[in-house]
Amino acid sequence: MKTDQEIQNDVMDELKWEPFLTASEIGVAVKNGIVTLSGTVDRYAKKIAAETAAKKVNGVKAVAEDIEVKLGTSSKKNDTEIAEAAIIALKWHSAMQENKIKISVENGWVTLEGDVDWEFQRNSAKYMVENLIGVVGITNNIKIKTVVASTDVKRKIASAFHRSATVDSEKINITLEGPKVILSGKVRSFAEKKDAENAAWLAPGVNSIENKLEIDSEVLTY
Repeated sequence: MKTDQEIQNDVMDELKWEPFLTASEIGVAVKNGIVTLSGTVDRYAKKIAAETAAKKVNGVKAVAEDIEVKLGTSSKKNDTEIAEAAIIALKWHSAMQENKIKISVENGWVTLEGDVDWEFQRNSAKYMVENLIGVVGITNNIKIKTVVASTDVKRKIASAFHRSATVDSEKINITLEGPKVILSGKVRSFAEKKDAENAAWLAPGVNSIENKLEIDSEVLTY
């Protein structure tokens, strides 16, 4: 089991490993396995990349993200320019029904609304926008509208867990409350917890997920 110091060192190394990031811009603190990221970056996409990198590290139980986005002169766009760029980005995505998504922008903060059939479409819309220059934050209010029989959803999620190389399906329980999926049980890392949730989201008809999975490890602190 890793100490907080070991986790901190590993997170810092992971940030250095990301070519998109400048590790010196990001501070890393760890207490009881909970990682806090701080600092300032010039792109919203860098903020997301730092959070994603920290979650990959074994021993991390949660990530608190306090990174601030401050745009440089070359990165500043007005709200109209950001909205136009977002519309174009969604239009060029082959799986996206861009006419079903509404975009609003206020002071660089983008809000996405509308209905889609699949979770990957909801995530893709956010991903396409978060990489645009000028964006400082995103609120993803896109909803999933597909409704599928609950027994079929549970079977498909269980099958996805069995196929996964990173998820131990034997230790995860799946329960359903209508279109809501509840995951419980034990996992080995924060990354496995997130992988299980991502796999569950791929099932058609899932509108929400309550991730109660517990990380089955104790981080020693000194």
